[in-house]
Amino acid sequence: MHELPVLAIVLNYNGREVTLQTLQSLQELTYGDLEILVVDNGSSDGSLEAINERFPDVVQVRTEQNLGAAGGLNLGLQRGLIGPYEYFLVLNNDIEVAPSLLSEMVKVAESDETIGCVGPKSYYYGDRNRLWSAGGRICFREAVTKERGMGKIDRGQYDRDEEVDYVNGCAMLVRRNVLVEVGLFDPLFHLSVEDADWCMRMKELGYRSYYAHRARLWHMVSHTTGSYKPGRTFQTGRSTALFVRRYASPLQWTSFLLFLLAAIPAAFLREAMKGNQAAVLSKLRGLWTGMRTPMTAPPSLGIDGAT
Repeated sequence: MHELPVLAIVLNYNGREVTLQTLQSLQELTYGDLEILVVDNGSSDGSLEAINERFPDVVQVRTEQNLGAAGGLNLGLQRGLIGPYEYFLVLNNDIEVAPSLLSEMVKVAESDETIGCVGPKSYYYGDRNRLWSAGGRICFREAVTKERGMGKIDRGQYDRDEEVDYVNGCAMLVRRNVLVEVGLFDPLFHLSVEDADWCMRMKELGYRSYYAHRARLWHMVSHTTGSYKPGRTFQTGRSTALFVRRYASPLQWTSFLLFLLAAIPAAFLREAMKGNQAAVLSKLRGLWTGMRTPMTAPPSLGIDGAT
């Protein structure tokens, strides 16, 4: 079967060593018609020079300041739209991929033209058979996104290609014509939930998010420590509030507020035992900021892919 050209876009911010590890993994993909682009989001750790030295064939674009996840990815996507690529593989910089990952994702995407983006089965890097994500769910609670299967041992319970609510931005294969129709990631979501927002906008246009169970990767996140830290919780709180404001029905608003009233005190007690109550307060500040941030329209693309 003729392979369609794909551009993999890896977003890096001061992650030199993990990015080098990820690029080495991508070199082992069996899919032939693939090019790799690294977006350096204002790194100061020598990432640019290290990547140029070790992977001279990998193209890099650099920003002088951190544009956030959405802004950095948009820079890569805009660069990619100039080229002949039929798909864009949006990737975190802290992953290890199975050699067949891209082939399996493209196969699922090509099975139905209404499939706009595809995600893989993801595991914890340090616990090779423990699931990190088997596709995403959207639920209007204190957090609006949830990964199916997170923390469970893989026993084949998610071994079926199927539609999901959204595809996590850790690895999402996006069809070119769908990107042009939906538009870019929304920089309003500086960090967190930009993937779910894009998938919701895609769904409103009649396209679907899909999970490809034979496509596998390992994500370098910790199953035990997680990422419940003040800087991160502020951004997730802010993005959650923005997402609820954009999409929630009256019933979903009620659900969100009820869960928030129950979850925040419980989280404060839990984190206080760890000396991490600042993370809960930071999330509250993020929620308050998100409720007050002016809502703007998502970025769109013209028929030819121009903004």
